[in-house]
Amino acid sequence: MATLAEQGRITLSLVKEEIELLKESWQIATPQPELNMDIDLFDRRQLETVLEVCRRCASLSEAGRELFAVSRQKKANPNDADRLRKYLARFGLSWENIHCGT
Repeated sequence: MATLAEQGRITLSLVKEEIELLKESWQIATPQPELNMDIDLFDRRQLETVLEVCRRCASLSEAGRELFAVSRQKKANPNDADRLRKYLARFGLSWENIHCGT
């Protein structure tokens, strides 16, 4: 930034402009595929939330723990990863499909 800044000075407006450019480029670098499934709006929104959590988490288990945080407390042996794997399979998806581009 200092190289391109006028007289080598970085101003607040230049920093804000750079931040906006970075935000835009980050969005382009991680495209969100459209869900072209014939499902109800309710199911679509739920699946979008699940996919968002999966993309953010490093592992299937981490995503499962976040998604099933309340109901897992009531189970003697919670297997969040298996629950999530089965949920994704209902839509023809897998953890690998979701993370193949990241």
